[in-house]
Amino acid sequence: MANTTDFLGKNQLIDRLSAQLKANGMTGDTRVAALDILKRRGHVDDKGTLTAAGRARDGMTAEERALDRAKRNGQSGSLKYDPQTNRATRR
Repeated sequence: MANTTDFLGKNQLIDRLSAQLKANGMTGDTRVAALDILKRRGHVDDKGTLTAAGRARDGMTAEERALDRAKRNGQSGSLKYDPQTNRATRR
């Protein structure tokens, strides 16, 4: 069974989200569920192909995405990424 920290690199957006869903207790086909979530976010189209926004997110590491989320949510200054929680917080 894959651990969420197995997918920290670039081009692993779908695999990481699928692993996160499984780690949070989801049963069944977590890849389909991950694609549904990414579709709602506008990161994949109806065929499951990455959109431009999805390719941009997929081209980021998990740390880069967490830092981007933190900045979009108004956090500023020096941020530290925790791969276990997948969150960026102030140092």
